[in-house]
Amino acid sequence: MRLTRVHVEAPLASNASVALPSGAARHLARVLRLGVGDALRLFNGRGGEFDAIIAAVHRDQVTVQVGAHHVVENESPLNLTLLQGVARGEKMDLILQKATELGVTAIVPVLMARSTVRLDADNTPAKQQHWQAVVISACEQCGRNTVPVVATPLPLTTVLAAPAALDLLLSPEPSAAALPTLLEQAGPQLQGGPIRLLVGPEGGFDTPETAAALKAGFRACRFGPRILRTETAGLAALAALQSLLGDLR
Repeated sequence: MRLTRVHVEAPLASNASVALPSGAARHLARVLRLGVGDALRLFNGRGGEFDAIIAAVHRDQVTVQVGAHHVVENESPLNLTLLQGVARGEKMDLILQKATELGVTAIVPVLMARSTVRLDADNTPAKQQHWQAVVISACEQCGRNTVPVVATPLPLTTVLAAPAALDLLLSPEPSAAALPTLLEQAGPQLQGGPIRLLVGPEGGFDTPETAAALKAGFRACRFGPRILRTETAGLAALAALQSLLGDLR
């Protein structure tokens, strides 16, 4: 039987007693209805995972006894960063969740001209905290022990100023090259180096943004003859890269 996995921020060590975060404790006690003696797996993003047994439950408080450490990592061999144009509500959550399942290393929300979501100093911290929680939940579900970081939202100009080994701009234009062609052209330049995928928001890129990205070294990449929505494009690219170069081969 697959054990429930819980992420904790605290240091973990065998034989230690740990109080679980309130959200996780509430879910275990009220939704899953787990009780004293039930087994879990814990991870904190610092390597591997631990056995654990629920030692006490009091309303929304759950204390566990930490057991053996297991050197388990399910990370992709690829260093993949998703540069995602900020999308609305559930779309952004879906992108973050599925990108995590597909092995993305990091996610950078990008502020673009056609973004319909407006972030400011008041709402950005709460948004980022929510997005990080979505990623943590996805790690708990999919078996990852390393949690991708959701960066502070950045303007496109800042993103373009820090090139990677291979920068791809996902474009519906017929003139854009197919992914296998771009990977063949990159060749030895990759050698395990970072790959970044730039995806526009719901309204896509405007013309100056596309021009600026291409000037900065991004390569326009297309995925067939159909136009993909923002919540589809990056996930399709991640799956294709994992199939061609990563752990889906």
